[in-house]
Amino acid sequence: MAYGFAKAELEPYAAEWDRTKHFPMDQYKKAAELGFGGIYVSPDYNGCGLGRLEASLIFEALASGCVGSSAYISIHNMCAWMIDQYGSTELKDKWLRDMCSFDVFSSYCLTEPDSGSDAIAMKSFAKDNGDHFVLNGSKAFISAAGSSQVYLVMCKTGEKEVSCLLVEKDMPGVSFGANEHKMGWNVQPTRVVSFDDVKVPKSNLIGEQGQGFKIAMSGLDGGRLNIASCSLGGAAAAIEQTTDYIKTRKQFGKPIAANQHIQFKLASMATDLEASRLMVRHGANLLTDNADNYTMYCAMAKKFATDKCFDIVNDCLQMHGGYGYLQDYPIERFLRDLRVHQILEGTNEIMSLIIQRSLLKDE
Repeated sequence: MAYGFAKAELEPYAAEWDRTKHFPMDQYKKAAELGFGGIYVSPDYNGCGLGRLEASLIFEALASGCVGSSAYISIHNMCAWMIDQYGSTELKDKWLRDMCSFDVFSSYCLTEPDSGSDAIAMKSFAKDNGDHFVLNGSKAFISAAGSSQVYLVMCKTGEKEVSCLLVEKDMPGVSFGANEHKMGWNVQPTRVVSFDDVKVPKSNLIGEQGQGFKIAMSGLDGGRLNIASCSLGGAAAAIEQTTDYIKTRKQFGKPIAANQHIQFKLASMATDLEASRLMVRHGANLLTDNADNYTMYCAMAKKFATDKCFDIVNDCLQMHGGYGYLQDYPIERFLRDLRVHQILEGTNEIMSLIIQRSLLKDE
């Protein structure tokens, strides 16, 4: 079903959306009709109640049509899950059903202009003011900023205390920067979100005060698998299109596919893709089962899959020769869209840090 949706509703328009920087909100609402707005949200709030493996399969399928659109849907699902998992009944009742139908769009706000991987160094601060917080600060690289109605904001509520607040777009003091000029992911706006004395009711606190870092990290475990899954979809589509190309493109009187170097390279690419799939799906099963040390395996899967899938698409572009560099073919868009996956949801260098910490924790 997801592949069918990608083929009919994403792939035909992806190049135009990329060129015009169009955020396809109508297509997301169509995706919600199939359950893609709340894949692992409880059925009590109109979610599908599926596991992380099913989510991974869906995001991979959607990314075969448009990587950037699949990636945004994954971010929205992460936000919905965080509210479902940690939010009060009041917040769930107010927002989740509309989020699952994409009548409400959401954004995840952790990174700041001066703190990315070092999240604990964030400067955004919410001062306790009785029945509400007063939030000041800014967040950078926020997907769908300006279009979303809901922002899950990680901010300090004490010197060494991070909390998660649900901030609404129309709250006084919320403002947005210009849409960033990016290498890829042009189908979703990316802006700075600023908070200037924003009054946030304490009823908008997600989880408990001081629980924000735990909430952020638990969201990222799944988010890393989601983004890795989007890389899988982009790489798989690139291999499929490249296979067709090398069988029809002739050089020196024969198809490129007759060249043994190309044959062996294609075999290695397909092997790397399948290895990446297995790592991501293994991590998804561990996360669903809440198995021991699932964070390490999610980090491994994210690092391995996003690195390998980018290399696969890069090799696909090389096999296309000069044509691969042209926007007439989708390969260059896949390359641009996949590149950021090695950076976001924690850079792949941070993934290595998480892995080694898990391995050396007893020493």
